Amino acid sequence: MASKIEVKDLLEAGVHFGHLTRKWNPNMAPYIYMERNGIHVINLYKTVAKLDEANEALKKIASSGRKILFVATKKQAKDIVADKVSKVNMPYITERWPGGMLTNFVTIRKAVKKMAAIDRMKKDGTFNTLSKKERLQVDRLRAKLDKNLGSIADMTRLPGALFIVDTMREHIAVKEAQKLNIPIFAMVDTNSDPRDVDYAIPSNDDAGKSIEIIMESVTQAVAEGLEERKSEKTGEKDKEEAKAAKTEEASKKEDKKAEAAPKKEEKATEEKPAKKAEAAPTKEEKPAEEEKPAKKEAKAKPDDLTKIEGVGPKAAEALIASGVKTYAELADADAEKVKEILTEASSTLAHLDPTSWPKQAKMAAEGKWDELKEWQDSVKGGVE
Repeated sequence: MASKIEVKDLLEAGVHFGHLTRKWNPNMAPYIYMERNGIHVINLYKTVAKLDEANEALKKIASSGRKILFVATKKQAKDIVADKVSKVNMPYITERWPGGMLTNFVTIRKAVKKMAAIDRMKKDGTFNTLSKKERLQVDRLRAKLDKNLGSIADMTRLPGALFIVDTMREHIAVKEAQKLNIPIFAMVDTNSDPRDVDYAIPSNDDAGKSIEIIMESVTQAVAEGLEERKSEKTGEKDKEEAKAAKTEEASKKEDKKAEAAPKKEEKATEEKPAKKAEAAPTKEEKPAEEEKPAKKEAKAKPDDLTKIEGVGPKAAEALIASGVKTYAELADADAEKVKEILTEASSTLAHLDPTSWPKQAKMAAEGKWDELKEWQDSVKGGVE
């Protein structure tokens, strides 16, 4: 468990320093503590609360197996973000934000594949057959692609969430994520609008120490989520092995009974086998009755609805609160009814388009995860 960040640590890092009062955004008023020497001071108690909330949501997304894309192109944040995020093996953008990175993801993937094709050329020897001028051109292209897109080479599908440092600078990334219903986490300074993001962390987004302490806390939460996912996978493997062992034992017992049955039939009269045949179903019914409560207990646990493209942590909470807890229930739900649930839960969820959610939930309920992933890769943001 990551150590909880304290107000004292944030104060020492200068997280409380905002922008000049004349540059403020009025929507940041709830997060501003006071004004001193023409500069706004951020309320660090609210920063801690919002950071804990964001960390919990990021941990949940990471444990579901989705990628979180980190975006920070400003000079003082580049190296810090690249260093912290690479440790948890998540994609990041620290150079120029490529326009259409999310809304035109197919084209961006082609550029990444081109980079892989150049690497194959170098391995199989076809690169050496090119002229000197062509080799230079290919090398320059490879270096350019690696600089801008090298950090997202492993991102084969749209990310599950975006973490942004300075939403004013990365306004294009914010717009694209909003269009595709991708949850946005962001460090928000006093000159930014917190309404543009789903999880705002009021903090100083200009100082290196401030960015570092927030990124440290966030990446720790992501690492915890990944650890949970690993432990779940190992637990599932152990369960499968235990089931396999039980089925083997059961089959051995059945074989022994089958061998013993002919001997008993020779000794027994015609009435005894009839009585045994009547008693057999009652014996088989008992374990079935014992299994029913176990199934009900399993159904009581809500499914991870964030695996449905377009469903963020807040939307999942709203659905679970309204009684839509499993993939099967979401598959049976009407899209218009789901829209009403989201609108009633929060005005920030009103823009979501749930038309494809029942379709995705049906695939998830039937265990067609490969088919669901293919569909999600082909459709942008879960909107057909």
